[in-house]
Amino acid sequence: MNLSEVQIRSSALTHNAKVLRQLCKPGTQFAAVVKGNAYGHGVSDLVQHLHPLVDAFQVDDIEELRIVRSLTDHPILVLGYVRAADVSEAIHLGGELAVYDTERLGAISQAAKQVGIRAKVHLKVDALLGRQGLLPKDIPAFIDALKPHAGIEITSVYAHFANIEDTTDLGHAQRQLEAFDDAVAALSGAGLQGTHRHISATSGLMTVEQGNHMVRVGLGIYGMYPSASLSRTHSDLELRPVMRWVSHLAQVKVLPARHPVGYGLTYITPREMRIGIVPQGYADGYDRGLSSSGEVLVRGVRCSVLGRVAMNMFAIDLSAVPEAKPEDEVVLLGDQGDDLITAEEIALRLGTINYEVTTRVSPLLPRRIV
Repeated sequence: MNLSEVQIRSSALTHNAKVLRQLCKPGTQFAAVVKGNAYGHGVSDLVQHLHPLVDAFQVDDIEELRIVRSLTDHPILVLGYVRAADVSEAIHLGGELAVYDTERLGAISQAAKQVGIRAKVHLKVDALLGRQGLLPKDIPAFIDALKPHAGIEITSVYAHFANIEDTTDLGHAQRQLEAFDDAVAALSGAGLQGTHRHISATSGLMTVEQGNHMVRVGLGIYGMYPSASLSRTHSDLELRPVMRWVSHLAQVKVLPARHPVGYGLTYITPREMRIGIVPQGYADGYDRGLSSSGEVLVRGVRCSVLGRVAMNMFAIDLSAVPEAKPEDEVVLLGDQGDDLITAEEIALRLGTINYEVTTRVSPLLPRRIV
């Protein structure tokens, strides 16, 4: 028995992939986003399970490409930064690279020539996002710069939405779509007719997807909605959380009244209290912001975090679970009995987003498919 581990529910993963795919128009390629260690879920197991359910994978960098390529022959989009020294290896591994400026063309072209493989690239357009990408007005100049590089094949043009999951006002998204359409039209005008396109992640798929060549779905596959409003409008999908993060009580003891708990003396027992020690902490991804505010499940009962979360442990109040004993299971994220602690609940306590919660779970913790 692992004292602490991340359990991955395969049935939930299968369900989520299938219901999200049903939102796609026929012929749309379904790419699973597995960057960030599959949003903290463990990339190796996730890719093997998702392989028959998806058409492609998306990663961020060369390290992730190496791992995913060892597990699947599906197309792999590498949409983050790959340094010039690694481009040859990325092309050799069949990675489809992002290109977002003319400066990258020379390195990609040279690497393709060395490897003897035509490089497949996805042209990133900055469609009113203000991040990585080529501004639509610069596309004609980019196409001129591309002409000498016969070893580069633009397979798709793509973009990201900027403000679609935290709002019910889709005005900016519509303006982005118009800018994206202008970019595609500019490519066609430069002789690149019929270029494939993709812009939607989970939130786009749930709101404005118009039948692009591909969707890049991450968050939804892991059973999380992009926002509370989308969870209401798409409750019929019944997305199921995939991650269950568990530990076990390392110690149970009784502290006297007026006794400090943890660093900084931020919690003093108001009375004699029975507490438990959970061997997880901020080094494992259990955020320090949950000090004296988080809750965990023990024997199906919510127990409050007492005092500061330390690097590798924290204390909890066992007053409501007098029968708890050392090595009892503690659920930090997920269900136990009739209760459930969600990533959304933790994110709300921390003032962040649900997938930051899962992504920050330490990759050193074992992942186990259940």
